[in-house]
Amino acid sequence: MIRPANSGSWAPGNGMAVVEARNGVNVAVLNLLGSLFLDTPVSAWEMVDALVDEARAAAPVVVLDFHAEATSEKVAMASWLDGRVTAVIGTHTHVQTNDARVLPGGTAAVTDAGMTGPHDSVIGVRSELAIQRMRTRMPVRFEPAEGGVRIEGVVVDCSDDGRASGIELLRVLL
Repeated sequence: MIRPANSGSWAPGNGMAVVEARNGVNVAVLNLLGSLFLDTPVSAWEMVDALVDEARAAAPVVVLDFHAEATSEKVAMASWLDGRVTAVIGTHTHVQTNDARVLPGGTAAVTDAGMTGPHDSVIGVRSELAIQRMRTRMPVRFEPAEGGVRIEGVVVDCSDDGRASGIELLRVLL
């Protein structure tokens, strides 16, 4: 089970997983939580360099799922890692952003890959329940919404050495 590497040593799972792609190339998938507007036990910035070094020793293709609130932090992380990882894919806000690009050093980046789930909702929750909680500030049991289901994400093209050559947004309406 992969989980944010900076979520604390007590959390089950690991912050990195290495898998073999169909062509035999190892791919390291990393996960970190951003620090801005989130309560993280350890700053991603304190551990990202060592984590990337560990991943690069295990795999030429390195993908970081950067689960962060602020787009500025996601852009900064992608810039910091440009040329050292294959992709920095932002997640958390559930809204697919229109900024997918390959940075000068060969790192693909997007500030948010989007949400897989019902889009006729408030980030996957029945709208009326989310609105009730926001209006009343009282606890409300959330239930998943239905309808308008989409799969969102990105497709990254890269060479076997891990340098990205393209990134495309993916949206499938179900």
